[in-house]
Amino acid sequence: MITIPNMITLSRIFLIPVFVALYYFQPAYSDASTFTWINFYLTGAFAFISITDYLDGYLARKLNMTSQLGAFLDPVADKLIVSVALIMLVDFYPSDTHWYITIAALVIISREILVSALREWMGTIGHRSSVNVSYIGKVKTFVQIFAILFLLYQQPFFGLPSFEIGVTLLMAATFLTLWSGFIYLKEGVKTFDH
Repeated sequence: MITIPNMITLSRIFLIPVFVALYYFQPAYSDASTFTWINFYLTGAFAFISITDYLDGYLARKLNMTSQLGAFLDPVADKLIVSVALIMLVDFYPSDTHWYITIAALVIISREILVSALREWMGTIGHRSSVNVSYIGKVKTFVQIFAILFLLYQQPFFGLPSFEIGVTLLMAATFLTLWSGFIYLKEGVKTFDH
């Protein structure tokens, strides 16, 4: 069922190629002022996509338009945009000097795949509600989004060091990723005898 919230979710997925194109558009410019504006557009695109994540859920509840399609598409869109952004950050920040960004990206993406597989398994045995999004998972997503925003922006943000803030938030998001992943696995293991 294509509802307004589902259309917003789909637009999030369709905007991912635009986001990627903006990222690869950056190296074409050597002028520092232009580079700053490209970063602004890139960060703005990610921020817009992230805001629509909240918007589609809010509208689905407010307009009573929740659907199975929406429940499927929303986490898929989330995982796609976050994974794409993290892969681009790994590409931008060399692993020989910024290995911790690579490790964090590997942990976060691996956890997303693992939890998705766990949800699929739980769904097949009728226990999908056992692995619903936890509070820790929501906090993790929030911290993760801001970490990516700061690392994408790269320029000083009102005099604040974007990179250092981004790395700190990314490390916090990685810790929360492991914590929430452990909670999901703990709940999932209980059903492995079914």
